[in-house]
Amino acid sequence: MTSKAGRPRPWVAGLSSCLVLVLAVVGWVVLTDDEYVAPPATAPAAAVRPGEAAATLRDLEAALSTGDPDAAAALAPDGDDEAAALLRALAGNADRIQVEDLTLRYVDSLGGVDGDGRWTATVETGWRFAGFDPVPATAEVEFLLEAEDDRTAIAGVGGATGRTPVWLAGPVDVVRQGDVLVVAAADAGGPAALARNAVPVVRRVLPSWRSGLVVEVPPDASALDGALGAEPGEYAAVAAVTGRVGDDGSPRTPVHVLLNPAVFGELDRQGAQVVMSHEAVHVATGAAVEPDAVPPWLTEGYADYVALRDVDLPLSVTAAQVIRRVRRDGAPAALPGDEAFDTRTTHLGASYEASWIACTMLAERSGEQVLTRFYTGLEVGDDVAAEFRAAFGLSLAAFTEQWRDRLTDLAG
Repeated sequence: MTSKAGRPRPWVAGLSSCLVLVLAVVGWVVLTDDEYVAPPATAPAAAVRPGEAAATLRDLEAALSTGDPDAAAALAPDGDDEAAALLRALAGNADRIQVEDLTLRYVDSLGGVDGDGRWTATVETGWRFAGFDPVPATAEVEFLLEAEDDRTAIAGVGGATGRTPVWLAGPVDVVRQGDVLVVAAADAGGPAALARNAVPVVRRVLPSWRSGLVVEVPPDASALDGALGAEPGEYAAVAAVTGRVGDDGSPRTPVHVLLNPAVFGELDRQGAQVVMSHEAVHVATGAAVEPDAVPPWLTEGYADYVALRDVDLPLSVTAAQVIRRVRRDGAPAALPGDEAFDTRTTHLGASYEASWIACTMLAERSGEQVLTRFYTGLEVGDDVAAEFRAAFGLSLAAFTEQWRDRLTDLAG
């Protein structure tokens, strides 16, 4: 497993340097029969072994592709039970998830070999969840490697930079059932039930969606950031996020729902179901593939519209946060933009609710099918204001004023 050594205290480092200097001087002045005696030669520093590392990664690729836990565990350093257990678990993960098209290609080292013969390397990793992902995801994943006498072993997977896919971070529980695949660091049963319920919720409005739903649950918020290749803390306040699971920018890159257990776990059953259905809408509409094609208020508002469409809750619950904010600050001047959905903003919930109210108003005005066609028909480069007028028969500016009036009435 990867580990990070603490920094030495400055005075310890200074003492070590002084000691080296003294020993060097002593070496120069040691004489025998007036002849100079050179100090003992220093052992050369260990070097990274790209060739060996590449061969070991090919062996791991074969072990995971065949679901062979013993072959995977044999690639751990001698006596490293923790690394062996991890590699054994990864073989089990790959088998239960049905990972296909696995590739592990050594790219480069991220530094020299430490005193234990270990170094960190970037490995271009490709994988596909059979039956769900149209093409493999690809990402640069950190591997901790260890040089031994006659081989290079794998001491850990994942690190401080790049992505660490959930299924490569440790043992997972897996549920594959119909149109749902759940990969969870803990029990997958609860998320799987919510995901199964979300599929028909989405298909009642988007019947052509048939690709299925993949949900991943890392152990904590930090691991969520790692799975998404995000900055630390970027998703600490959100319950779930739908995103690409690889670095490839292709429109066919696999898109999965990832839960933040620290926040999602605090939701009641109904709230958790709404969040899961909301994220399933994002999967069904490709929201994570071309996020710039649609204004954020429409993306998030439409997802909530579908998720809440058949939920019997009063506005005092579904719009509680935006009502409080309007009572305090008045109606916002414009529909929520990118800044309103920054995951670190203090008014994130109110922005979602305000967007949901906007989409509900559009469905009331022109019907659900018109709203759906408008949302799903937008492409990058479209004139959103012109498309809005064509779809709903009024300008976006006029609608914004109607929306502001609705918020004011709700807060009254």
